Amino acid sequence: MWREGSLKIHDSIFYYWMKQYDDGSQFGIEGGRISKLMLKRNGTIVCSYDRGWDFEPVDPDTRLALEILLHGENQ
Repeated sequence: MWREGSLKIHDSIFYYWMKQYDDGSQFGIEGGRISKLMLKRNGTIVCSYDRGWDFEPVDPDTRLALEILLHGENQ
């Protein structure tokens, strides 16, 4: 199932698109349900996972956005 939405972290708005399995998978982030994820800020991809990391988050706000999604959607 594909989902999309947005998160506000401090002064940044992150738009996300993710594909989730019903259960955890070997292809998911940390063996979880999210198998594909893209985070964009200001039109630029700041984090991308497609059965493996393309772009890992490199700044604190992007890491926080990722952690929020993992905590709520990856289990």
